[in-house]
Amino acid sequence: MTQTALDSAPSGNGGSLDLTTCDREPIHIPGNIQPYGALLVLEPGTLRILQAANGTDAILRSAGSVVGATLADVLPPSVFAAVEQVEAATLAPGVTHLGTVRFAHDGGWRSYHAIAHRSAERIILEFEETVADEPGSFEDLYPHVREFLDSLQAVSSVQQLADMAAREVRRITGLDRALVYRFDEDWNGTVIAEDRNEALPSYLDLRFPASDIPAQARELYRLNRLRLIADANYVPVAIEPALDPSSRAPVNLSLSVLRSVSPVHLQYMRNMGTHASMSISLLRDGRLWGLISCHNAAPHRVPYHVRTACDFIGQILSLQLAAKEHASIAEQRHARRTISARLLGHMAAEDHFLDGLIKHGEDLLALTNAAGAAVVFGGTSALIGDTPEPAAVDRIISWLAEQRHDDDVFTTDNLAAAMPGAEALKDHASGLLAIAISQVHDSYVIWFRPEVIRTVSWGGDPRKRAEVEPDGLKLHPRTSFEVWKETVSLRSAPWHETEVEAATELRTAIVDIVLRRAEEMAGLSERLVAINKELEAFSYSVSHDLRAPFRHIVGYSQLLKNNEGPTLTERGHRYVDTIIESAISAGTLVDNLLSYSQMGRASMLPVSVDMNALTAEVIRKLDMEIGARTIEWKLGELAPARGDLTMIRLVLQNLISNAIKFTRDRNAAVIEIGCEPGQGENSYFVRDNGVGFDGAYVSKLFGVFQRLHRVEEFEGTGIGLANVRRIVERHGGRVWAEGQVDVGATISFVLPSGTE
Repeated sequence: MTQTALDSAPSGNGGSLDLTTCDREPIHIPGNIQPYGALLVLEPGTLRILQAANGTDAILRSAGSVVGATLADVLPPSVFAAVEQVEAATLAPGVTHLGTVRFAHDGGWRSYHAIAHRSAERIILEFEETVADEPGSFEDLYPHVREFLDSLQAVSSVQQLADMAAREVRRITGLDRALVYRFDEDWNGTVIAEDRNEALPSYLDLRFPASDIPAQARELYRLNRLRLIADANYVPVAIEPALDPSSRAPVNLSLSVLRSVSPVHLQYMRNMGTHASMSISLLRDGRLWGLISCHNAAPHRVPYHVRTACDFIGQILSLQLAAKEHASIAEQRHARRTISARLLGHMAAEDHFLDGLIKHGEDLLALTNAAGAAVVFGGTSALIGDTPEPAAVDRIISWLAEQRHDDDVFTTDNLAAAMPGAEALKDHASGLLAIAISQVHDSYVIWFRPEVIRTVSWGGDPRKRAEVEPDGLKLHPRTSFEVWKETVSLRSAPWHETEVEAATELRTAIVDIVLRRAEEMAGLSERLVAINKELEAFSYSVSHDLRAPFRHIVGYSQLLKNNEGPTLTERGHRYVDTIIESAISAGTLVDNLLSYSQMGRASMLPVSVDMNALTAEVIRKLDMEIGARTIEWKLGELAPARGDLTMIRLVLQNLISNAIKFTRDRNAAVIEIGCEPGQGENSYFVRDNGVGFDGAYVSKLFGVFQRLHRVEEFEGTGIGLANVRRIVERHGGRVWAEGQVDVGATISFVLPSGTE
């Protein structure tokens, strides 16, 4: 630790030790003060003293003797006159310097800074003893501060700012060492700037663990920007009584300038070889960014106004750091949004918008400074740049799908710590940034970064040490701050916040495109459903109404031929036969069309269908079509299907009937019916060695009224296979065909599997 270190005191009694005790220690209510002053806890309105601590005999004879008295009763008239505005002054937030007051002491005088602030429902009044020959006011130090402000004009980087601040603070305070200490995202700290003499060693570029400054200590640094410990060997002075008489709670000293610190922290300082320290908090947007941490080998009390000047420098530095970082982030955001705009343009120019990302991989990688990327959509993955093998990417996708992150964005620079088995992917995917682009399917855009092995220099072994003492285990601050090096592996370069933002914004844009297209498709689907219903109703009405006229044509034509046959010429008989044949064909077409339209409207009753028995039944019923022909049947074992029995019967009837029809010119006709069972579904096929078809026209095979053979060669209406497709698709399956002219055809279809 480079700063004021562990500002907490764990209680280590018992047979075991909780190493997180420091994280929970209530260091804002220590119950003690440092001895170079006095503290009074006052009741607002009456200014009655409720609690007191006296570190010097020049102010109070004893703390206990003043409790219950009013401030006017205890202080000399001249001092009370200087601080009687204490209540009005402390209405504002923060700490107020009321001025310098003097107390008589041993025939002479001692000067103190009177400082006040609000703490809950109480007023805390502190008297801090002045230092000999200290500046009389902040104005005395302003030339130094003004010189620092003037120098800022020439500074262009965070590093230059930190170097200048460390140099200026040490010059003003006269301390042996001044460091600028920056926190990372895990609250580990790194010394990024240093100014020192030879009294203390250099800590420049060393890292210190987050445990050196626990969370509650960081919160105190955020609330109270400046902290001084003048002597690591001081004897703390107790506040009397320990609890507030009204609230029965210890007084909150978060903003106190005299607040005592943990004995563990004081031991930590002594282990570092420092006997005085001062810290100045550096904030960015209200969050602790880092510290200016100062140390001295010997005890040293930095005067109040000097600390005020240092606090002012710290505030200026905080503003400059924030401005520099905001400017840098703004520049990066602008660059990434420019890339994002190009990607959106690429996506808009493609029929399938994700092709815009895939075809412009260099922009996709530049968006997040990644080495590789994968675009996963619709069950397929497109890999760009340096990525793991496709099988490994599939494992990452499955793992991401299991995580189900609420924000649909996942980022890590240590995938091996998050995903089992990811160590093997370190050369390509130690770092991962992924965005989910679908709420329904496992679709992602994923960026990869390789492992970057680096050595981190710590200021001593960062691990906490527990030692056995007579009263049990106790946590001790480490005693060595020699450089302790650690090799960090299985980590990539960390993802910058602007890179994560750019990925998130791209996800928003993609999801907007998907949703917009989904809305368009939903609207189109609604229109298509309505149109389809109208067409079905129309086809049903037409086919139903046409059946009777065609039957009449056939009937009256046959009556004409039978009753008036002797009077008809041979040509007249041919005309009547043609009328009868055409009417019968048209009637068959109408019947098939009616069946097709009904198939889309009919309700389904799914049951387990014995496909072996159903196939045998269909073949028996088609025996009339076979006649005297000889057909070699090859019937495999057919797994049961689940579906509507009537509809599946129609599928087999159409396919087997077609096989019989298209093999009638074969001397040795062969028809094979088989099955390939699957997981949750079965694939069936009907294969023949008939006339086949040209594979170039396979897309027309399942269309309504589509025929690949002339009606003079093979009768038919061109509706049978269209009906097959409609039935199979209504069952959630699919159908396809393979064929070769004069070799044969195979029609395959998939249905859900059933049980016997």
